[in-house]
Amino acid sequence: MNMRFKGTDEYVATGDLQMAVNAAIELQKPLLIKGEPGTGKTMLAEQLAESLGTKLIQWHIKSTTKAQQGLYEYDAVSRLRDSQLGNDKVHDISNYIVKGKLWEAFDADERVVLLIDEIDKADIEFPNDLLLEIDKMEFFVYETQERVVAKNRPIVLITSNNEKELPDAFLRRCFFHYINFPDHETMEKIVDVHYPGIKQNLIKEALDVFFDVRKVPGLKKKPSTSELIDWLKLLMADEMSEKILQERDPSKAIPPLYGALIKNEQDVHLLQRLAFMARRKG
Repeated sequence: MNMRFKGTDEYVATGDLQMAVNAAIELQKPLLIKGEPGTGKTMLAEQLAESLGTKLIQWHIKSTTKAQQGLYEYDAVSRLRDSQLGNDKVHDISNYIVKGKLWEAFDADERVVLLIDEIDKADIEFPNDLLLEIDKMEFFVYETQERVVAKNRPIVLITSNNEKELPDAFLRRCFFHYINFPDHETMEKIVDVHYPGIKQNLIKEALDVFFDVRKVPGLKKKPSTSELIDWLKLLMADEMSEKILQERDPSKAIPPLYGALIKNEQDVHLLQRLAFMARRKG
């Protein structure tokens, strides 16, 4: 299997990102990807697996997720119920071991891509609890006295939205890359991947407005790449909005169909105030 990543037809990967992915594969270390939401971190894992022609196993982390769940869980409740019902399966404890995503990746007959998505959502101890498993690519099942060792070392991608700091001991085991927000030129390429036939003047006007909104001081949540893609889809479907965009008056500030870009009332009010001030000055 060719293990070099160069991006795909559906994913625009910068040279720095390609280098980081390939370095992590070469070093056999997890690739820790940070960046603001909507910069394509999760999609990177999907496209990496597709480009390598291998399976993607996704473990989406929540605030309540524990590291143990990625290894396995022992279903004691089901075993107790079966015991009360006189079911013969109770004599084999392995019937009640539920494999987690890491075990699934370790068990694969080929080298798979394992995505641990949004690790910073979990408790601070979560990354530390995975140190041995990530280092040695093995773990012990106490209930069955079984040692599970990876048949093929998976390519591990870990994403973080930078909501909290990760422990140093965990960081030392990773190759790190920060996905910068795409510049104007890269964003044009991304839009072209999603909408190959889009009018060039619409792209220009929309990107100008999009980046102007992102530059507004005091904005609580800057619009993301994925929100731009949604907004463009609406603009292409609504000729009136496209016309308003092309003939825009800076004093009107709020872009048409702004609900695809602006996601909270504080930012809407901020843009409205800026528009009012611009009209007063005019």
